[in-house]
Amino acid sequence: MDSENAQLAANRRLLFILSNLAIFMIGLGFAVRTAIVGDLQGDLFDELDLARSATMAAEVLAATFIGFALTLLFGAALVDLIGMRRMLLFSAFGYFLGSAMVVGASIMAPTETAYWVVYFGLLLTGLGWGAVEAATNPLVAAAYPEEKTHRLNILHAWWPAGIVIGGLIGIFIATVGMPWQVNLLVLMIPAVVLVLMVQRAEFPVTERVAMGLSYEEMFEQLFRSPGFWIWFVCMMGTVTAELAPSQWVNVTLTNVVGMSGIWVLIYINVLIFVGRHFAGPLVNRLSSPGLLTIGCALAAPGLYFLAIANSPMAAFAAATLWALGICYFYPTMIGAVAERYPAGGALMIGLMGFAGGLATQFLLPVMGAIFDKAKLAAAGGVAEFSALEGEGLAEVLRIASTQSFQIVAVIPLCLIPVFAILWFVERRRSYANK
Repeated sequence: MDSENAQLAANRRLLFILSNLAIFMIGLGFAVRTAIVGDLQGDLFDELDLARSATMAAEVLAATFIGFALTLLFGAALVDLIGMRRMLLFSAFGYFLGSAMVVGASIMAPTETAYWVVYFGLLLTGLGWGAVEAATNPLVAAAYPEEKTHRLNILHAWWPAGIVIGGLIGIFIATVGMPWQVNLLVLMIPAVVLVLMVQRAEFPVTERVAMGLSYEEMFEQLFRSPGFWIWFVCMMGTVTAELAPSQWVNVTLTNVVGMSGIWVLIYINVLIFVGRHFAGPLVNRLSSPGLLTIGCALAAPGLYFLAIANSPMAAFAAATLWALGICYFYPTMIGAVAERYPAGGALMIGLMGFAGGLATQFLLPVMGAIFDKAKLAAAGGVAEFSALEGEGLAEVLRIASTQSFQIVAVIPLCLIPVFAILWFVERRRSYANK
């Protein structure tokens, strides 16, 4: 019996480690996309259509969120049939092949074909991203039923860890003058390691299966739980307030502050990595809605001041506010639903990620379009913009960057009263049950 318990404990540790690696991989991919989007814009999209180059860059970034949302929409409902192992193997395949496609497109002539190869390459990595979320969130919830929110926060701490490592690698590659495509080759490494680790693990069934509930009963939970849809809509806001600015921060801050925005992205994610390890005590003290209310109250001014920062010191100060605000958004939202609606199984958890991916893929092109419109308006037209250089070009880009970033600040502001009401209702219910 002791030997069997030791084997179960060892397998649970392996599952948690490979889940952390999978989340690290998608964080690394996020940093890689942030690092290379400027190169893609300069090498490919500016050559194709200078007036729409920022929009095109945002469109290919948004493709990852389309893939992310689609995999979660369908994968979350089917993970019990497909199996967590196959979902993780598919994610590794998506990151490996998708990265190879973008590298291939970069050596092609700057044509529409190259644009679509980049688009579908990033779409494939997005599908892999969604597969990671579809598998690891219910996996960790099933492996650690007694501390879901805490473990999910630790799991998702490896997302910012991947961003930090990916950002540092990107800076090193740029500093030593290596081709930017090396970023994508680095991204293939954890995909290969994940394939090897997945072969050694034994995967559990989801909570829905463990409870003996049928597929029909799982879907019925969506209609029996109107409160879930409040969390679903809120997820659209919290994820866009976190992910859309993060993906656009390098372009924006490099133009506005005059320093590489990757440094701010690294700093933000170091704070998030550390903070997520303390989520358990904070949730126990404040509750999930309480923690989210405070997070929105910090994220809204952080985003606004980040948009108008005019120096590195101002950018880092605003980024601190934003990082503390968004720190617990994603895993706490997932954990809150997993704790409140366990009968919804992987479906409800996956739909939460789907909500975030869907909202972000719509917002990113909007940010790119605002950038393009503002740059042309500030310059006086396409011809005038193409003739700009030096300080004149820098000033136009600063104006455009600020306008594209400010739109996101209103999102967490709107969520404050929603989470505050949920916090009040749950506290009142808690006191009534004592």
